[in-house]
Amino acid sequence: MTDILRQIIAANRAGRPVAIPSVCTAHPQALEASLTLAEALDQPVVIEATSNQVNQDGGYTGLTPADFIGFVTDIADNSGVRRDRILFGGDHLGPQAWRKLPTDQAMAKAHRMVADYSAAGFTKIHLDCSEGCAGEPAQLADATTATRSAALAATALAAAPDPAALIFVIGTEVPPPGGARADDHGDIAPTTLASASATLAAHDDAFRAAGLAHALPQIGGLVVQPGVEFSPMEVHPLPLARDPGLLAALQDWPGLCLEAHSTDYQHPEVYPRLAELGFAFQKVGPALTFAWREALYALDTLRGQAGWSTGPTLADEMETVMLADPAHWQAHYRGDSAAPRLERHFGLADRIRYYWPQTRARAAVARLFVDLDGKALPDPVLHGHFSEAEIASARQSPHSLPQALAIARVQTALRPYFFNPAAFNSGPRP
Repeated sequence: MTDILRQIIAANRAGRPVAIPSVCTAHPQALEASLTLAEALDQPVVIEATSNQVNQDGGYTGLTPADFIGFVTDIADNSGVRRDRILFGGDHLGPQAWRKLPTDQAMAKAHRMVADYSAAGFTKIHLDCSEGCAGEPAQLADATTATRSAALAATALAAAPDPAALIFVIGTEVPPPGGARADDHGDIAPTTLASASATLAAHDDAFRAAGLAHALPQIGGLVVQPGVEFSPMEVHPLPLARDPGLLAALQDWPGLCLEAHSTDYQHPEVYPRLAELGFAFQKVGPALTFAWREALYALDTLRGQAGWSTGPTLADEMETVMLADPAHWQAHYRGDSAAPRLERHFGLADRIRYYWPQTRARAAVARLFVDLDGKALPDPVLHGHFSEAEIASARQSPHSLPQALAIARVQTALRPYFFNPAAFNSGPRP
């Protein structure tokens, strides 16, 4: 399957506007929606886990890297999705989850994590050592970052069942405190050509110094900022006419493409434009769980309007859950007394996504579906909340109509990422 990524990189570097979506979520219904959409469109898809989400200690999901692959493949098998269209990626693999520890301890944990990801079958490996550990600056210099990343690459190669299958992604686009800065026109400033070139040069030096010159062609992605971002309540769209010229940094790296993070919520025309600019890897995550929440709240509104509720509203239940455990949102939302509740529920960073696995939240969602089970939901009732395409898709689903509508809404958010021509499907069926 790694060959698919290399084919996409090669086609993109040859001037074709092709890309692959990298879905970064552990939400089971968002994963099902993503996998079944890829199956329906006969396209490959990357499913990614982050170092905070999934690691040898379980992360906040409780899953190890091997667990995560089993979790995703079980969803695929139960949904009739071919396993061979799924590639697995690890995002921000480095010491971030343990950065409060001294450097040697945090990096030891990072090495163990990268080895576990590689051994489990993840083949797209984002090496990210850009954040400092205890006693270090918040953001490290390129040379330090690259040296640590090269050491992690050696660990990944040593642990991989097939070392040649690994594709490394380097670089990061961690925004400054308070979020990415807009320029005088309200646009997000892209990474400069000089900065992108310096990152590549530092990693070239570090890989060679670590005895990994032979692995330099396996660096397949460079994370840079194309000029897309979202704040809690605002999307910063890509200026379509602007070309930051970042492809020039890759002139001596024929097997390398650009990777864009934070592409969620952009207009559909942005994704092929990003591909034209060299971004063959396009990350998405919060927009998918945002769509799930949006659909559930719409169904909850219908439930209340019809008089079918058997308890508190879903929003009130989720507010109780979030207030009881503010760790996932408190440091991220600021504003007047009214803003935090709105941002907890409707913020584009979708911090509410961390709470769906909690027992009370699961019970509230289950009650929503039970209250709607078997109820008549004719099209005129649904049209105020769901599109014609979503309703039509849901009525063809094996799921109950309410659950199918929520999955269809997630697919609406993801569909613009699948713009590749048929020539870049996942290959003939066995």
